Amino acid sequence: MNEMTTIARPTTLKDWETDQEVRWCPGCGDYAILKAVQRTMPEIGTAPENTVFVSGIGCSSRFPYYMETYGFHTIHGRAPAFATGLKLANPNLDIWIVTGDGDGLSIGGNHTMHLIRRNLDCQIMLFNNEIYGLTKGQYSPTSRVGTTSPSTPYGSVDRPAQPAAFALGAGARFVARGFDVSKELPNVLKAAHAHKGAAFIEIFQNCIVYNKDVFEDFAAPKGAEDRQLWLRQGEPMLFAKGTKGIALDNQELHLKVVDVVDGDWEAAGVIVHDVTNRSVAHMLVEMRFGEFPMALGVLYDDPRPTFEADVVRQNKAAAEGKTADLQSLLKKGQTWTVTESGPEL
Repeated sequence: MNEMTTIARPTTLKDWETDQEVRWCPGCGDYAILKAVQRTMPEIGTAPENTVFVSGIGCSSRFPYYMETYGFHTIHGRAPAFATGLKLANPNLDIWIVTGDGDGLSIGGNHTMHLIRRNLDCQIMLFNNEIYGLTKGQYSPTSRVGTTSPSTPYGSVDRPAQPAAFALGAGARFVARGFDVSKELPNVLKAAHAHKGAAFIEIFQNCIVYNKDVFEDFAAPKGAEDRQLWLRQGEPMLFAKGTKGIALDNQELHLKVVDVVDGDWEAAGVIVHDVTNRSVAHMLVEMRFGEFPMALGVLYDDPRPTFEADVVRQNKAAAEGKTADLQSLLKKGQTWTVTESGPEL
């Protein structure tokens, strides 16, 4: 858990709400995500004065205005760069990055990748609505093939990026998935905050105006148990009220759906979820929805030393036994004295 999370006073939901008018389209999934975050913050035990929300550009990037914390509404795709500077300047800050599928994977894809591989201690919430909402509905890096939009009037022919696969490929040590109105989202956020390092959370989010109900095939409440696989550490990968599960085909080395008879999941070969198994995490991300359920929850969690901790350790070692002396530094090597007649060596 982050070093500064133990505080003397408890907080409530009201401590995290601002007096700003929340301005998203009526019915936008961002409202549900905002409320989930505000309700989660008191439970993880952090403090508003030690918390910073950093965003780029997009609908999701209005988030810092609605959290009673420090906040930076930065420039398109560059939230990871700002967050890195903040964390290096003050490693005790609890930093949350809010981005979208366009902001974080298009113009900001390179910044997101480097923040993840460096393993900066922060939480990255990527709101994925598979569309550019703020700029009026153009297709995004995660839009599905065939998506019609102002920029793809005949349907997109691009193969979409998968945010969770991108994060794993960039070396992420924590990858999770949730969706805006899920009751499980706070638990995903808590797990991300407990992870020491860069925690990447893909949050499927409904854009009521430009991509309405694009995730309804798995997010709709009716029949959800047949279409959602909620992963929990140490528990078998079961869905459809325990009548089906995910097993590993040892010959083909890929996942498959199996029937579970009379609750005997072991006989069916159902896998027990191990959050430290990177190979299985990759397979869960690549599961084709329809043939498989949507894998949700914590897919991967295997911490390693953080970027800012290594930087602090390196700086401390470099300064060991040395006294800061600005004048000596300035006089080191060649120096010039400026006189009326000009510089003298």
